[in-house]
Amino acid sequence: MRSIWNGAISFGLVSIPIKLVNATENHSISFRQIHKADGGRIRYRKVCELDQEEVATPDIGKAYEDATGTMIPITDADLAGLPLPTAKTIEIVAFVPASSIDPLQMDTAYYLSASGVPAAKPYTLLREALKRSQKVAVAKFALRGRERLGMLRVVGDVIAMHGLLWPDEIRTPEGVAPETEVTVRDAELDLADALMDTLGSVDLDSLHDDYREAVEEMIAAKSEGGPPPEHEPAEAQGGRVLDLMAALENSVRAAKEARGEDKQVAEVTDLPTRRRKAATAKTADTKKAAPKKAAAKKTATKKATAKKATQKKPAAKRTTTKRASA
Repeated sequence: MRSIWNGAISFGLVSIPIKLVNATENHSISFRQIHKADGGRIRYRKVCELDQEEVATPDIGKAYEDATGTMIPITDADLAGLPLPTAKTIEIVAFVPASSIDPLQMDTAYYLSASGVPAAKPYTLLREALKRSQKVAVAKFALRGRERLGMLRVVGDVIAMHGLLWPDEIRTPEGVAPETEVTVRDAELDLADALMDTLGSVDLDSLHDDYREAVEEMIAAKSEGGPPPEHEPAEAQGGRVLDLMAALENSVRAAKEARGEDKQVAEVTDLPTRRRKAATAKTADTKKAAPKKAAAKKTATKKATAKKATQKKPAAKRTTTKRASA
């Protein structure tokens, strides 16, 4: 791979000559702009606004535009006179846990290659030290005329560096979170966990760009003079979620079917409807009223028994009186 920067890693008093190469590449298909009428290519020319003349690259310089629109010319000599100690050095300033780096800061990735045989030993030392410490190195470096922040980590047997955005380049997420307070039920969280478990394992190497492949097929067909291949229209995605529980259950079922797993999804009991609540309340009232009715019935029975006993006693006295008179 072709190097884009040559310099050294400054590791305390250790200097490691290295070459910087791009770790990623863009495979997206690019298009040219053409004139629809005749297919002629549309090109952009750099034209001076004052004389309307096209300007060649060697004649183009830099300038800073202030708030009033005034252009302040800046020459290469002006920039060269500024202090930039990291112009040819990746200066390690700290070793920190990888979790302390906000993923929002991560930018372009590079591979650091040891430059020459003498660099192999200190390069390997830094690589093994990073492995054993399970930390990453935070460094400052300069590339394309500006100082940047970087993070060094180990990838296999290579030291990789991720360009980092400066902390003040990360916007605060004000006004992004939902303004309405929402309560999430445990049943919904359980289904979300089930969906996450189902989609938890995937071989990243098996993922590919379906759209790019379709574009390549279409270009190949048109270049041969044939009609573009037909594809089934993509299903509409998104929209308003009317039933979150049903959407989660269907998502879990679809994910399991795609992986050939068991189609059965754990049933989640919905909250009782008003009718069920009313029936439940009625049953509870009936159960509460049952002891009261039983007590009232028992009391009434006792009263009836006492009344009968009271009515029988006078009759017995009258009988005794008659016998005594005789």
